[in-house]
Formats: sequence, structure tokens, C-alpha cells
Amino acid sequence: MSWAVEEWKEGLSPRVLQKIHELESQVDKLKKERQQRQYQLETLEAALQKQKQKVENEKNESAILKRENQSLMELCDSLEKAKQKISHDLQVKESQINIQSGQLNSSKKDIERLEQELKR
Repeated sequence: MSWAVEEWKEGLSPRVLQKIHELESQVDKLKKERQQRQYQLETLEAALQKQKQKVENEKNESAILKRENQSLMELCDSLEKAKQKISHDLQVKESQINIQSGQLNSSKKDIERLEQELKR
């Protein structure tokens, strides 16, 4: 088949043939260059897609971490409120204990006084 492609060149001057050869070489060179650039483009597109996926994954992870952080902050607030309530309840109970302890001491003194009176 290549002989048919070359047939049209028969009878052309050597200078024209030389120019045709140069142009064909240039076409081949440009085809190779185009293929290389196409490969580079495909490689860059693949890398871009990979980076886009990575960014998307990081955004998702960031959103998850933000939600988790918010949840933990709410839990901390809840625990802080519970701690304050327990602390207040403890103060109330200690106050009641002190009052009852005072009453107990007063009752003991009354009992001692009454026992003293009974002994007399």
C-alpha cells in the first residue's frame, strides 16, 4: 500500500521531494509531540481528579470533626452544669449536716444537764 502513497511523488524535482520529506518529518514530529502533550494532559487531568477527591474527602472529614467537636462542647457544657448542680447540692447538704450537728451537740448538752439534775 505504501507504494500507492508514494506514486504521486514520481516525476517531482529533487528539491520538491526534499521539501516534501521535510514536511513529512515535521508532521511526524508534530504528531509525536501532540501524543506526548495528550499523555501529559491526561496525566495532569488524572492528578487533578485525585486532588479534587482528596480535597472532597478532607472537607467531609472536616465536617465530621466539626460536628464531633460541637457535640463534645455540648457534652462539656452539660457536664459543667451537672457539676455545678452537684456542688450546690453538696453545699446545701453540708449546711444541713452542720445545722444537725449543732442540734445534736445542743441535745447532748441538754441530756447531760438533765442527767446531772437526775443525779442530784
